[in-house]
Amino acid sequence: MGQWPRTVEGLGMNPAFWQGKRVFLTGHTGFKGSWLSLWLQAMGAQVSGFALAPDAGKSLFTQAAVNQGMTSTIGDVRDLAALQSAMAAAQPEIVIHMAAQALVRTSYSDPVSTYATNVMGTVHLFEAIRHTPGVRAVVNVTTDKCYENREWVWGYRENEPMGGHDPYSSSKACSELVSASFRNSFFPVDKFAQHGVAVATARAGNVIGGGDYAADRLIPDIVAAFGAGTPVRIRNPHAVRPWQHVMEPLCGYLMLAEALHEHGPRFAEAWNFGPNADDTQPVEWIVRHMARLWGPQARWEVDGGEHPHEAHTLRLDTSKANRLLHWTPQMNIQTALDWVTDWYRDASQGGSARELTLNQIRAYQERVQLSKKQ
Repeated sequence: MGQWPRTVEGLGMNPAFWQGKRVFLTGHTGFKGSWLSLWLQAMGAQVSGFALAPDAGKSLFTQAAVNQGMTSTIGDVRDLAALQSAMAAAQPEIVIHMAAQALVRTSYSDPVSTYATNVMGTVHLFEAIRHTPGVRAVVNVTTDKCYENREWVWGYRENEPMGGHDPYSSSKACSELVSASFRNSFFPVDKFAQHGVAVATARAGNVIGGGDYAADRLIPDIVAAFGAGTPVRIRNPHAVRPWQHVMEPLCGYLMLAEALHEHGPRFAEAWNFGPNADDTQPVEWIVRHMARLWGPQARWEVDGGEHPHEAHTLRLDTSKANRLLHWTPQMNIQTALDWVTDWYRDASQGGSARELTLNQIRAYQERVQLSKKQ
């Protein structure tokens, strides 16, 4: 991977940087994409999104009217011509690629679509970038599951081998390799003065937050069951994951994109964004804590059926981002779960999903600004 870039003074979350920036965001109709779209809108960015239509059922994108204040194009990253057309119309300075088939269990039932979206979708993205003058910074969001998981108790670093047992994980490892190949072939760091494009990848852990309604994800399953007064069924109670509030990695993506835009090849590498070691907890711990927050009616039980293979232990080493991007988690897992529970409770009582989300974004930004002063 080469040597780490030198530390650059003044890095950090800078909302003023995003005022007026042209940002192209794939996957903007998804859970993470909706949060990021609202955050970018709140900072004054000109946001153009390209993604599949939001889920027909409940979705944060629809619930929070995320399409207001941005250009939203419904399309499929597997369609190169449509993607190129949307990017050409947006003329972005910054591209953040989040469109993906993001569920492990779905990748077992539909591996072809998973690889088509996560691998060829990435190829199409970079091909569109090659033909769009003016792009300066590209962040491809992959996953912590892209590493060859050896069930280690310590965190994986960015120079660990790629791997992936299931189709989802291996497709994201492939997306990492595609990113590296396009960077080396078309956007090499030693020729940055000629092409002007800085490419990086971002790997984050299991994110949680208000407005996630996806099937087969822990927090949505918990909220749905607790809200219905039924026990939530847990598949792998002892599985350890790097849980973090959705705004933590999103902040990392924004900081990385800003660093790429301002300092180019110094940051054109892979980056981990995960929680502190103490916040890497097993599924059972998360469920028990959520049950205490929810109230006495909350119950859970172990689903004893057969399930596809999933990693037992997964942790990330984020020392590189801590040291060189000045990115650090702003809340521990208990606080994150408090925010998640508050969001769902307030939304269930008639609160505006858009305002609930924007209020938490503002509160998080205040935490970031306060930490910079300390």
